[in-house]
Amino acid sequence: MLPPMIYRVLNPELGELADEGAYLLMCKEVLPVGMLGLMLGGMVFATSSSVNTTLNISAGVLINDIYKGLFPETSDKKLVKTARIATILLGVLTIIIALLVPLLGGIVEVVMSLAALTGGAMFLPPLWALFSKLQTGKTVLSVTVISLGINAFFKFFAPDLIDLTLGRAMEMGVGMGIPIVLLLGIELYLKYSNSSTSAYDVYETKRQLKVAEPQEAEDGSNNKGTRVIGIGVALTGLLILILSFIGESAQLLVGGMGVSVLVLGLYIIRKTKK
Repeated sequence: MLPPMIYRVLNPELGELADEGAYLLMCKEVLPVGMLGLMLGGMVFATSSSVNTTLNISAGVLINDIYKGLFPETSDKKLVKTARIATILLGVLTIIIALLVPLLGGIVEVVMSLAALTGGAMFLPPLWALFSKLQTGKTVLSVTVISLGINAFFKFFAPDLIDLTLGRAMEMGVGMGIPIVLLLGIELYLKYSNSSTSAYDVYETKRQLKVAEPQEAEDGSNNKGTRVIGIGVALTGLLILILSFIGESAQLLVGGMGVSVLVLGLYIIRKTKK
């Protein structure tokens, strides 16, 4: 967060949607030409990787947890085909949302609104269930759905129906407060109604059986993955070092950074060979 904050000080006139490019503008101010291109390439590939991973995970959840539950007799070939279609549809939806971001007030506004609407509803129930012996999958899912519904009502319908518009702080308060109240109410009800904790008992039994099973020897797959990362880091350092020879300024700084990254990559590779 420091680069855009520093650029904000250097250029206080930056406003509206232009402030979303503060990070790249700061990079443009201080990085040599070669390093700037490397930075842009890294940001593009990192974003693409993140989107690709999210799409695959979302498609997997839709197919394994929803579609397969509705159609249990579906063949593996059809599941793979359906997963590909789901990935394409989710990708198109992602592109549409990305194109609509400027109309929604910018990426900061969109992220803050999504965090207020879905943050507490999506993450609080599973976290609560980790420390509770009474919560079950049904209660966690119910709290999530109810919280999302209430948050969506206050965000999209309350301004027109009851003339109530929540500010940013109030949106966050409602988004976090509703799941907490619902989870606390369910927790107290289950505790004082002497409800059975069969779900926790089943989990504890499975955990004990897993502990009793003999541990398989590691096949070295973790080392292989780490070695690939080390090679990538070393090649990146080598590329930065080459850029220091063709750059027009800050050759010593860029070269020193390249050597440091190269040494780090070689160290990782060496550690994985032991």
